[in-house]
Amino acid sequence: MKIAPPAGGFEGPIKRSVTIAGHQTSISLEPLFWDALEAAATERSLPLNALVAAIDHARISGEDPPNLASAIRTWLLAQTRA
Repeated sequence: MKIAPPAGGFEGPIKRSVTIAGHQTSISLEPLFWDALEAAATERSLPLNALVAAIDHARISGEDPPNLASAIRTWLLAQTRA
Protein backbone atom coordinates (compact mmCIF):
# COMPACT_ATOMS: atom_id res chain seq x y z
CA MET A 1 0.00 0.00 0.00
CA LYS A 2 1.32 3.42 -0.92
CA ILE A 3 0.36 6.48 1.12
CA ALA A 4 0.65 9.92 -0.44
CA PRO A 5 1.54 12.93 1.69
CA PRO A 6 -1.10 15.62 2.14
CA ALA A 7 -1.18 18.57 -0.24
CA GLY A 8 1.70 20.82 0.74
CA GLY A 9 3.50 17.96 2.47
CA PHE A 10 3.82 17.12 6.13
CA GLU A 11 4.41 20.06 8.45
CA GLY A 12 5.52 20.17 12.04
CA PRO A 13 3.78 22.08 14.81
CA ILE A 14 3.77 25.85 15.10
CA LYS A 15 3.65 27.44 18.55
CA ARG A 16 1.21 30.32 19.06
CA SER A 17 0.14 32.22 22.15
CA VAL A 18 -3.49 32.43 23.18
CA THR A 19 -5.20 34.03 26.16
CA ILE A 20 -7.47 31.91 28.34
CA ALA A 21 -9.22 33.56 31.29
CA GLY A 22 -6.74 36.44 31.19
CA HIS A 23 -3.68 34.19 31.16
CA GLN A 24 -1.42 33.69 28.16
CA THR A 25 -0.41 30.18 27.23
CA SER A 26 1.39 28.67 24.26
CA ILE A 27 -0.11 25.93 22.14
CA SER A 28 1.77 23.91 19.52
CA LEU A 29 -0.40 22.64 16.66
CA GLU A 30 0.29 21.68 13.08
CA PRO A 31 -0.80 24.32 10.52
CA LEU A 32 -3.67 22.08 9.41
CA PHE A 33 -5.10 22.16 12.94
CA TRP A 34 -4.60 25.93 13.29
CA ASP A 35 -6.52 26.41 10.04
CA ALA A 36 -9.33 24.13 11.20
CA LEU A 37 -9.49 25.84 14.60
CA GLU A 38 -9.69 29.29 13.00
CA ALA A 39 -12.44 28.06 10.66
CA ALA A 40 -14.39 26.59 13.60
CA ALA A 41 -14.12 29.90 15.48
CA THR A 42 -15.32 31.81 12.41
CA GLU A 43 -18.26 29.41 11.93
CA ARG A 44 -19.31 30.07 15.51
CA SER A 45 -18.67 33.85 15.29
CA LEU A 46 -16.17 33.56 18.12
CA PRO A 47 -12.69 34.95 18.56
CA LEU A 48 -10.08 32.18 18.45
CA ASN A 49 -9.22 32.74 22.12
CA ALA A 50 -12.88 32.28 23.12
CA LEU A 51 -13.13 28.96 21.28
CA VAL A 52 -9.88 27.73 22.81
CA ALA A 53 -11.13 28.79 26.25
CA ALA A 54 -14.37 26.84 25.71
CA ILE A 55 -12.43 23.73 24.64
CA ASP A 56 -10.15 24.17 27.66
CA HIS A 57 -13.15 24.44 30.00
CA ALA A 58 -14.61 21.22 28.58
CA ARG A 59 -11.18 19.56 28.84
CA ILE A 60 -10.54 20.38 32.49
CA SER A 61 -13.99 19.20 33.51
CA GLY A 62 -13.09 15.67 32.40
CA GLU A 63 -11.93 12.90 34.68
CA ASP A 64 -8.37 12.65 33.34
CA PRO A 65 -7.83 15.74 31.16
CA PRO A 66 -5.25 15.57 28.37
CA ASN A 67 -3.01 18.51 27.53
CA LEU A 68 -4.70 21.40 25.74
CA ALA A 69 -3.18 20.71 22.31
CA SER A 70 -4.43 17.11 22.43
CA ALA A 71 -7.87 18.29 23.53
CA ILE A 72 -8.02 20.74 20.61
CA ARG A 73 -7.00 18.08 18.08
CA THR A 74 -9.53 15.62 19.50
CA TRP A 75 -12.31 18.22 19.52
CA LEU A 76 -11.57 19.23 15.92
CA LEU A 77 -11.60 15.61 14.72
CA ALA A 78 -14.86 14.95 16.57
CA GLN A 79 -16.38 18.01 14.87
CA THR A 80 -15.52 16.66 11.44
CA ARG A 81 -17.11 13.31 12.29
CA ALA A 82 -20.32 14.85 13.70
